[in-house]
Amino acid sequence: MKEGLLHVYCGDGKGKTTAAVGLALRAAAAGEKVIFAQFMKGGRSGETELLSRMEQVDVLKSEKRFPLYERMSSEEKEELRKIHDGILETLTEKVKAGECGLVVLDEITYPWKWKLIDREKLKSFLQSARGRVEIVCTGRDPADFLLEEADYITEMKCARHPFERGIPAREGVEY
Repeated sequence: MKEGLLHVYCGDGKGKTTAAVGLALRAAAAGEKVIFAQFMKGGRSGETELLSRMEQVDVLKSEKRFPLYERMSSEEKEELRKIHDGILETLTEKVKAGECGLVVLDEITYPWKWKLIDREKLKSFLQSARGRVEIVCTGRDPADFLLEEADYITEMKCARHPFERGIPAREGVEY
């Protein structure tokens, strides 16, 4: 990729991760190496299952599932923070080594909001990677600094969702 720009996919609507996956697939098809880093979501998910099978895509995420933030103990929060900081450290090394053309930070707005990641290291990573690689950040309520720095901002708006009628998340659709 010629000039690495910053994308932010945000809002209360469905489709932020799906849009990031679409861009990851497009970049991989164009011959770019992709790192898809997923925050807050541990264990198995449809998108990372398929992406991890692709030679040109590295998936970084927690292998352990954690409860929703509101239900986490302080020990679980600290454990997840260490996992997120480890993912960020790996990302930093791979970008410095020139090992990718696109980095996706899926759901990154939540660890920022809840201080489940080293904020200064995240800012430093974004500043050093910007211009070198294309970066995609997803999640609700992005921090002001992220919006100020973004080249693209796409807001997904929820007009209607089956969850409002009591229909639970479905595999292959919502996860």
